[in-house]
Amino acid sequence: MEHGMVFSSEESRGPTSAGATDTASLGSGSTGPEVSHLGWGKWYTLRELELATNGLCEENVIGEGGYGIVFIGVLTDGAKVAVKNLLNNRGQAEKEFKVEVEAIGRARHKNLVRLHGYCVEGAYRMLVYEYVDNGNLEQWLHGDVGDVSPLTWDIRMNIILGTAKGLAYLHEGLEPKVVHRDVKSSNILLDRLWNPKVSDFGLAKLLRSERTYVTTRVMGTFGYVAPEYACTGMLNEKSDVYSFGVLIMEIISGRSPVDYSRPQGEVNLVEWLKIMVGDRKSKEVVDPKLPEMPASKALKRVLLVALRCVDPDATKRPKMGHVIHMLESDDLLFHARTAECKRAFKWPANE
Repeated sequence: MEHGMVFSSEESRGPTSAGATDTASLGSGSTGPEVSHLGWGKWYTLRELELATNGLCEENVIGEGGYGIVFIGVLTDGAKVAVKNLLNNRGQAEKEFKVEVEAIGRARHKNLVRLHGYCVEGAYRMLVYEYVDNGNLEQWLHGDVGDVSPLTWDIRMNIILGTAKGLAYLHEGLEPKVVHRDVKSSNILLDRLWNPKVSDFGLAKLLRSERTYVTTRVMGTFGYVAPEYACTGMLNEKSDVYSFGVLIMEIISGRSPVDYSRPQGEVNLVEWLKIMVGDRKSKEVVDPKLPEMPASKALKRVLLVALRCVDPDATKRPKMGHVIHMLESDDLLFHARTAECKRAFKWPANE
């Protein structure tokens, strides 16, 4: 298994990138550090980034997607960075750059991949990120890691909680709020201590409070996309909550959201898990590569959170801040609010 950093993926190698918004005007990029007025980060010259990436050579590519290629780079001070070179087609890619600069540049959270700076020079639009050196969650869940996964129960819970905190910051800690639009395991990078960092805001949209964005085409990734978004294009933070619920199920089970190699009733992870929980077979959904079985109470708790996140009715899904509360606390409020969910899946009230 390749343990090198992959900066998220639409394909196996790299990031999915798309999105548009008319935020700050960045101009044509023909002269100077045009976005330095944003007050964060560093404006890099094209020459600096070419030197850092050996001339943007193929050997330095660590990820690629529809709108950009990601290179590993080493700056003159020895710092490793991930340089995302956006494919500037004078349309979507330039607008995507505005989205990323505006949204990521002001985001500061330990569970988000940090944007260090940018380059606007001629036709080039580049973003310079921190380098995260332990691959992505998809690799560790579905790659060749042997019969026993290094992802223990505690590590998986830390990844779930950290990802929730990163998303809660995007939804509730920024104004305008940011909706990721493509929450999935390949967009969760891991450091050497297994701390998660949410990556790839190429699909992000800036939403002002109490507004829902209607997009002209469905983004996201099949298997993670909330049902109402796939059908109508309506987008708000509750679509991220749904995707996060799918991600929890993927982390617990070790299964992909959609897997056509499995029997017909097990192809769709969400539907299969609902049936298993309803039949009181929650222990049978746990990843067989997990080194140890979790406590029954801990397992049922996180499964209940996942089921609430994937509620078909978007209005009934919890906000990410509440998801964090449910994951961290063990109080009567949590039990009261999950009683209805337990009844729906045939669990006795005392479990």
